[in-house]
This record gives sequence, structure tokens and C-alpha cells, in this order.
Amino acid sequence: MLSSPLVLQIPRSMQMTDEQFFDFCQVNRELRIERNKFGDISIMPPTGLETGNRNFNLAGQLYIWSEQNGTGICFDSSTGFKLSTGADRSPDASWIKLERWNALSSEQQQRFAPICPDFVIELRSPSDNLQLLKEKMEEYMREPGVQLGWLIDRKHRQVYIYRPGKPDECLENPATVSDDAVLPGFVLNMSKVW
Repeated sequence: MLSSPLVLQIPRSMQMTDEQFFDFCQVNRELRIERNKFGDISIMPPTGLETGNRNFNLAGQLYIWSEQNGTGICFDSSTGFKLSTGADRSPDASWIKLERWNALSSEQQQRFAPICPDFVIELRSPSDNLQLLKEKMEEYMREPGVQLGWLIDRKHRQVYIYRPGKPDECLENPATVSDDAVLPGFVLNMSKVW
């Protein structure tokens, strides 16, 4: 079993179109697949039970807030987003404002939409490379529409906060994490994540 992502480098002459990549992911639904801006494909290993539970709790907290707030919708870790760089990414949890979601066509809503969420969360599993996750968060922050990102490093009990055009900040062992400017009223209870 894989303990870190398997990266397949694809020659330029064999690059998949967006439609072919979407079909490839649908045929391999049991795998978590991403594609970087160069067309290389990463196949992520399944998470362990503990990480899966923590990610589910994190997504559950976001979902409950989103349903109560009503200004956007959230997505799970198997949702693909087509970034402006050409990369296809799947954050562990994400949220998009309703007006941005409603601006997508019905067809776009059924596939990997050409949109980056307003808010993304990545949860570091024991096998994840922290530097690669930081680079992924920086990639999100360069995308139009994104407003906030949280990278949660359970191993070191740190939360990295990302905002476009600003340096990231690191919270040491916070009890909660929030940002009323982007997510009014949402407070992530970290005791359920650590």
C-alpha cells in the first residue's frame, strides 16, 4: 500500500484533455487523484482511520455552519476543482459562496468546475510532506476568488492561515480557528481535529 503520493509524469504528447482527465478520475473513483499544472498525475494513498475521522469531523463542522449560514455550499475531499493554472486539485474540505456557485453552468457543476473555492482546508496526514502542502496552499492563494486557506498540521499542532497577497501566519496549538471576515460565525473546534 502507498504511504505517500504516487506521481506519474506524463509526456506532453500524451497529456489528457480536461474531459479525458475527468473520465479517468470517474473510472478510478476509488482513488484520490490530482493533476498539477504540468499535467503530472498524483495518486494519493487512502488515509488511515484516525486521519479519516479527523477530516470527517472537520468537514462536518464546516457543513453544519454552512447549512445554518446559508450563504454558500461546502464540498468534501473527493471534489475536483480546475484551477486557472491548469491544475486539478481536491482540498480536504472547501466552501464556495452561493453567487459564485450559481454563476457556473449546470454542466460545469457536474464536472471539475473552473473555479477555486473561496475557502480551502488541507489536513496533513502522517505521510504528507509539509512543504508540498504549503506549496499547494500557495497555489490556491494565487487563484481568483479564493479568500482564505487553512493548513492543519496535526503532528505539530499548528494551523497555517493563508490569505491572498499576504504572508501566511502560524497558530500554535489553537483551541479554535475562525475568520469572521470570510466565514462569519464559523469556529472550528480543534479539540475534534487534534
